[in-house]
Order: sequence, then structure tokens, then C-alpha cells
Amino acid sequence: MMKIVQAKDGTSYLFPFILVTSLFFLWGCAHSILDVLNKHFQEVLVISKAKSAMVQAVVYGGYFLMALPAGAFIRKYGYRMGVILGLLLYATGAFLFIPGSYIMSFGFFLFSLFIIGCGLTCLETAANPYIVALGEPETAASRLNLAQSLNGLGWIVGPLIGGLILFADGGEGHIALPYLLIGCVVVLVAGFFMRVRLPEIKKERGAPEHGNEGKATLGLWHYPHFSFGVFALFCYVAAQTGINSFFINYATESSVDLSNRQATLLLSFGGMGLFMVGRFLGSWCMNYLRAEKLLAYVAIGAELCMLGVIFCSGWSSLVALFTCYLFESIMFPTIFALAICRLEQHTERASSFLIMSIVGGAIAPVLMGICGEEQIRYGFIIPLVCFGIIAVYALRYRLLLAKD
Repeated sequence: MMKIVQAKDGTSYLFPFILVTSLFFLWGCAHSILDVLNKHFQEVLVISKAKSAMVQAVVYGGYFLMALPAGAFIRKYGYRMGVILGLLLYATGAFLFIPGSYIMSFGFFLFSLFIIGCGLTCLETAANPYIVALGEPETAASRLNLAQSLNGLGWIVGPLIGGLILFADGGEGHIALPYLLIGCVVVLVAGFFMRVRLPEIKKERGAPEHGNEGKATLGLWHYPHFSFGVFALFCYVAAQTGINSFFINYATESSVDLSNRQATLLLSFGGMGLFMVGRFLGSWCMNYLRAEKLLAYVAIGAELCMLGVIFCSGWSSLVALFTCYLFESIMFPTIFALAICRLEQHTERASSFLIMSIVGGAIAPVLMGICGEEQIRYGFIIPLVCFGIIAVYALRYRLLLAKD
């Protein structure tokens, strides 16, 4: 671990790496609990699958609207202040669920989730490139996958807390409780970041990398590995969010005959457990395989899993759905690290655009809800297409990088 968080001059970034990595857990919780809310709102507020998908749409829409302002704020005030702003917005949105639980208005809940989405945007815009910068470029993908492993733990805890509370007998009145707990934790973490100092990573502006002379003046979108990377990340978040959004629907509609609570526990320990394990394995595998080659393998594996979800039934289809979490686990940090590679003075702006691409999570659940209103299995055609595009990006990455 020490090797991947060390600069060429021997400077160790272990402490800031551990500190910032803790944030990945918090936004993992925020995202994964949405999948429980999706099904909960369908039943409590009596709304359709397509309408309930607005839960994801407003959060990921916040990413699209807030990413560039967040990037500008971070460039002016630094990574630490970007983290603090993100945490405060996150806590505000979480505490808004308290009055929301009395109003019980779907629109008010969506507004609260939008505020949370804006806070998460600030956190991700600051934390992802910061982790990438804490060491050598060659180990960036491995470093970001390791940090994202704690994000995987958050994906386990979120549906576990939300499912046990929201799907408990008579639990409809406790919709504010999981967000009250989350909000209190986030405020404590924000207070901690206000008291510590993080080293600001300064990038060299004047000396382009060997073999990249004369490219420093290129516009950001002239780098094909970046522009295709933005689209690939859009597709990944679309696929991941869509799968998570309708996991409970898929499990309860299957011939296995599961309850909402059983499906939630399967999502938490089965799907999200494999997701976290996959990120640890991915970080280790990158010691032996180039990041883009591993990305190609897992994208093809995810494609096969989606075919199983669509065309199989019973436990075989659920196993295919579980296994997809293992394959998709490394995709976000790997695509992010590959896309941001060798961008020099464009790195901060590139990070903002990559975070904007998370808006894919606002679109796919709605499309899947429409396609799968009668049988949700047909909605999984959307992530099938998305994983195919990611496979193409991975297979062509070396050629794209050579065109820079």
C-alpha cells in the first residue's frame, strides 16, 4: 500500500489518503439507500416504476448541474474546502427528510435528494482527482480502486440500514430515521475536516510529459481518450444505477418468491458484498494486468451477466445479477483514472466533466422503468448496451492514447 501512495521524491501521502478515503464510504451509503427508497416510494406513495426512478434522476441530475461550479470552487479554495462544502450540503439534504416525513410529499423528498446530490458532487469532484494525485500516475488506477473499496462498504451499509428500517413492520413512519443518522455522522466528519489540514497537490504546469511536447496547449476535448472516457463513464453510471434501482423489483418479481426485506438483504450482502470484494481484487490484479486490459475483461463479463438476467429465470438469473456486481466493481475508478491520464493543466476541469457524466444515473432508471413496467427483466437491455460501450473503450484505449 505504501508504494501506491508515495511520490517520486519519497514523500508519503498515507495519512491524507486514509482521511479522504473515509469520504468514499459516506457517498456509497447515500447512493445505495436510494435503491431502497425507490421501492419504498412505489408502495407508500403508490407511484409507478418510471416515476419512482425520479429518486435517482434528481440526485444524479444534481451531479450534472453542480459539477462545474464545484470544480470552480475547488480550483479557487482547494480540495479541503470543497470537501467541507460537500459535507455541509449533504447534511442539509439529509436533515430535510425530518420535515419531509410529516409532509409526505414526493416533490419535497425529491428536493431534499437534489440537495444531497449537490453535496455528493462536491465530494466526488474533490476526492477522486485528489486520490489520483497522491502518488505516481502509473499506480493511479490501483490507488483509486483501493480507495473506492471503502465506497463498496458504504454500498453494503446503505441498503442494510434503509431496508431494515423502511421495510420493518409498520416502518413507513420512520422514513426520516436513516437520514437523521446519516446527517449526524456527516456533520461530525465535516467538523473533523474543518480542524485538519490536507496537503494541496500542485501539478507541474510548465513541463509536459516526454512524448507529449506541444500538446499542453491542446483543448481538453482534443484528447480522444478523455472524450470517449466521459461517455464510457456516463454509460457505467447509467448501468450501475439502473441495476441497483430495480434489483429489488427484479428479485421480488422472480420465481424465487422473495419479500422486499429479503431482497434488500440480498442486495446488501450479496450484490454489494461482491461489489466491495471486486474492488479489492481489482486493485490487486492491477499489479499484474494493465488497467485497460482488466477493464475489457470485466466489461465483457458484465455483458454475459446481463444476458443471463434477461433470458434466464429463477436462481440462475439472480446469480447472474449478483455476479455482475463483481464485474462492474472496478469500472468507475478505472475509467476515471484512465480518462484523466496525461491531461496536465486540464486535470481539474477534466474532473468536473467526468463528474458531470454521472448524470447517466438520472437517465437509465427512467428508461429501464419504462421498458420494464410490465416485466422488469426487459429493462436490463439498457445496462447490456452500456457495458458493450465500455468494452469498446477499454479495447481501443491504447489506440486512443496514441492519438493524443
